[in-house]
Amino acid sequence: MWKTAFKLAVVLLLLPGVLKAHDARPLYLQINEVERAHSEAFHYTLKLQVPPSVETSNRPYLTLPDTCDHERMGMIIQVTCSAPLAGESVHINWPEHNPSISTLVRSSFSSGASYQQLLAPSESHWQVPTKRSTWAVASEYSSLGIEHILIGWDHLLFLLCLIWIAGTFKRTLITVTGFTLAHSVTLALTTLGMIRLPIAPVEAVIAMSILFLAAEIIRNRRDTFAWRYPVAVSTLFGLIHGFGFASVLQDIGLPKTDLGTALLFFNIGVEIGQVLFVGTVAALLSVLRRWGEPMASAAPATIYGVGSLAAFWTLERVAGF
Repeated sequence: MWKTAFKLAVVLLLLPGVLKAHDARPLYLQINEVERAHSEAFHYTLKLQVPPSVETSNRPYLTLPDTCDHERMGMIIQVTCSAPLAGESVHINWPEHNPSISTLVRSSFSSGASYQQLLAPSESHWQVPTKRSTWAVASEYSSLGIEHILIGWDHLLFLLCLIWIAGTFKRTLITVTGFTLAHSVTLALTTLGMIRLPIAPVEAVIAMSILFLAAEIIRNRRDTFAWRYPVAVSTLFGLIHGFGFASVLQDIGLPKTDLGTALLFFNIGVEIGQVLFVGTVAALLSVLRRWGEPMASAAPATIYGVGSLAAFWTLERVAGF
């Protein structure tokens, strides 16, 4: 009975990974200010991208301040306002109800300032900032970092395999530190434009890194390079995972006026989420090991599930080249 229950729990935990490996799929709102030239009015372009999961009859629409007129041109909304949007609110309206979808808002202004914010499903409007403090940037991007790592099943499953191979607390600490330092380097270099790699092959290699570790665990040959030197493996693949983190950060965008702060705290957020996950897994494994034989028999099923999922992601991402 314990074996069946444990295997069922593993399957239920892994199923969401097929859908959410790297794709949060929020509602996306882009607001850009157009150069004013000689006009006294303020001009903006708005773009609202709706996830495919939202039914056509429930597609949201925007309500703008009374000082603005708008005209839709395809997917783009041309907005002309008699006063700047700073300090005003843009409302997101759902004809029926919000199907538990968050909203990612990105905006850029002719002054060079840019803002990003992730709205919870319960939030129906976004107030355009007049000026954002450094603390607000730090708080926002650290939250984005935590959220990204906790919904990134590919990164989490890679960490799970690393913890499994590392074994002891000391080896786990060293191994995860190598992963952290490595992905922090490529995250920073890529975000700052010093290195560029196409994201499709990177995502495929990330999936292959999980498949590689799962195969190593199943074979259980303790004399292989991965088992003997897990920190070297975590560091090597950590460099690749950093490119994946950077692609998400580039999609979100960075404020030109607080570039360093946003980059630093996004990475800090990733590390906070990573520590939470590693701590939870370590505690869970400690409890499960006390079960003895049921845990030992269910462990291969868990790793086979992880490896199968990684193989699926690899094929899916290679096919998308």
